[in-house]
Amino acid sequence: MPPAGGLLIGGGYPEAYAEALSRNTQMQASVKVFAASGRPVVAECGGLMYLGESLEAAEQTFPMCEVIPYRTRMGGRLTLGYRDAEALYNSPLAARGERVRAHEFHYSALIGEATQPAYLIGGQPEGYARGNVLASYLHLHYAADPRMASRLVEACRVGT
Repeated sequence: MPPAGGLLIGGGYPEAYAEALSRNTQMQASVKVFAASGRPVVAECGGLMYLGESLEAAEQTFPMCEVIPYRTRMGGRLTLGYRDAEALYNSPLAARGERVRAHEFHYSALIGEATQPAYLIGGQPEGYARGNVLASYLHLHYAADPRMASRLVEACRVGT
């Protein structure tokens, strides 16, 4: 992985590339080392799935980065909608108690105990936040609060 002050892993469809992602153990190890370095790691939706322990798709289990303590299982139910969420911890994007705006679009579910959730949405825990790692199904709307992007850039500067 090239030198960087932070890592932002956007959404996507890791289930479509699960086999190739699971075979790329060098990248998985690089991501895990990067996350352990203390530099900011922000992942949304497909990025959340990639940071997990494994991805269950097409009746197979594919190892992923093992940065966060969740497995992901593909399912037939669509989760879709706009979200207004409350940050539960200070992160590279938002301070505890702040609201973030986002949307969700996924056919998967996290498997595992909700330890260190990133947000509350309607009283329900969502995502994962611990130290420098923030991972969630939420596709954040940075224009709703431009401070999020500024904070991330600043956290990346500090991390270099």
